[in-house]
Amino acid sequence: MNPQGVSLFVSDLHLSPDRPETLALFLSFLAGRAREADQLYLLGDIFDAWIGDDDDSSPNAEVKAALGAVTASGVRCHLMHGNRDFLIGRSFCRETGCRLLRDPTLARFADEPTLLMHGDLLCTDDVAYQRFRRRVRNPLVQRLFLWRSLAARRKVAADYRRKSGAATAEKAPQIMDVNQQTVARYLRRSGAVRLIHGHTHRPGDHLIAIDGREAVRSVLAEWHPSQGEMLVHGSSGWHREPVLPSPSHNLGRIDSPMRPPTSG
Repeated sequence: MNPQGVSLFVSDLHLSPDRPETLALFLSFLAGRAREADQLYLLGDIFDAWIGDDDDSSPNAEVKAALGAVTASGVRCHLMHGNRDFLIGRSFCRETGCRLLRDPTLARFADEPTLLMHGDLLCTDDVAYQRFRRRVRNPLVQRLFLWRSLAARRKVAADYRRKSGAATAEKAPQIMDVNQQTVARYLRRSGAVRLIHGHTHRPGDHLIAIDGREAVRSVLAEWHPSQGEMLVHGSSGWHREPVLPSPSHNLGRIDSPMRPPTSG
């Protein structure tokens, strides 16, 4: 038996005012299936943009209240920054009861060393993005941005989303996926036998040979208005579950076996 109980892993919801169905799906998940878990891991890009903990625009208040209710019910909630919501800070964590994780974080599930990441650090073929990431993660750059007014920050975020969408459309798909040598380096350095990440929107489970041992890279799915997905760890091991909308806002639970791992 796993002394940690049931752990759920999700990422890449990209919640925003423009995605009300996805927001409703997530809020229903937090009010239902998430309450059955012992731990909930949110591995980045829960929001499509986060311009500071003082931003009171929708859907921030609804999500913070829902997460606060989850942690108040006894579920331990762990949050990792994504490339869209890396400005989530201490105030958010105080309000919600979430614990902020470093990227990467090494955890253990049933005594299995597991590396948790958002995933963008693995995409080292995208040199321009990695350069941009280093710049915006600079504490001084972040402090200067957060000193600006909310209106100014919203304008910057909107401009960034437009430019990001245009830049992404021009990049070759393989550049935006993980670099296998980088994946191997993180697994080798951590000693993990499983890597869980999101970011690439390419869900699946991949077997990797690391110095004569076998590891699994589990990629989390992006959520859509009609369906989300979670990775689950419990007493029976690992599997995936869909998150489906319901008129009653109580999500149906459909267990599904983990996708057969592929090489790579």
